[in-house]
Amino acid sequence: MSLIVCRLIGDSAVHIKGMDIRERLAKNLRLLRQEKGWSQEAFADEAGLHRTYISDIERGARNPTISVVDKLATALGVTPGRLLD
Repeated sequence: MSLIVCRLIGDSAVHIKGMDIRERLAKNLRLLRQEKGWSQEAFADEAGLHRTYISDIERGARNPTISVVDKLATALGVTPGRLLD
């Protein structure tokens, strides 16, 4: 597993591997959710979050806390790091 470092400059994240960390989270979240065959609503129920919040994260419109990333990872059965790789 490689170490990924991201620091914020103003409001924009430094791009690593060609993708902003929120974009990577959104892409990984959507792919893993779809692999499970879950709708956003079903996933939200599993994670204990609201469906619109899941939608916002998958569109990169939200910047979730590390606690939320942990809830998402737990619901999907992966490590938080997997969502950010």
